[in-house]
Amino acid sequence: MHCAPAAILNGEINDYFYTILFYFSTTSFMSNQYRNYRVSVRASWWDYKNQGLYFITICTKNRQHYFGKISNGIMHLSSIGNIVQQEWLKTFEIRTDMNLTLSEFVVMPNHFHAIIGIGPNSFNTSRGTMHCALTCIEKNQNKFGPQSKNIASIIRGFKSSVTSKTRVLQVSFNWQRGFYDHIIRNEQAYENIAIYIQENPKNWPKDLFYRL
Repeated sequence: MHCAPAAILNGEINDYFYTILFYFSTTSFMSNQYRNYRVSVRASWWDYKNQGLYFITICTKNRQHYFGKISNGIMHLSSIGNIVQQEWLKTFEIRTDMNLTLSEFVVMPNHFHAIIGIGPNSFNTSRGTMHCALTCIEKNQNKFGPQSKNIASIIRGFKSSVTSKTRVLQVSFNWQRGFYDHIIRNEQAYENIAIYIQENPKNWPKDLFYRL
């Protein structure tokens, strides 16, 4: 059982919204969203500085296998793959002011999956993900504000650091533009995504991003 950090995922969930959000946490939903990866899927009603858990996916340009290879269900990192892993871990060391939580992540041959938590800090409120989501939907507010101290700024910094390190090694590497995010709103969604991430290497031949 994978448990989401209670301090982050503390919103109240009624039966109606639980049913809807469970549907949006399934693999089929994630697959459909990935098909539109190049299109911005940021939620216009959501402030990405908010306390919450986020499922992140970032791809390499043209889905090239820069990060290593998978053999018998085990991921073997290349030099660039090691940089990706190290820079992701470093993200939580250098952004202490955002109260980040490191959760499941995996470096795949041509993409990267991670769950990241943002806790209460001086840049957001202490309200939980579910409460904020329902409030913003009801008020139809556009929360897509300045891109600092939020998920976009974290990913931007992470991608930039990886690129800079690969340039030092004089290795050809490029990220695909943008990234995909999914706001995790309940324990079941967290459980599904955590398992999806952990089992990604052994399920590689069936993965949406699979290419030889």
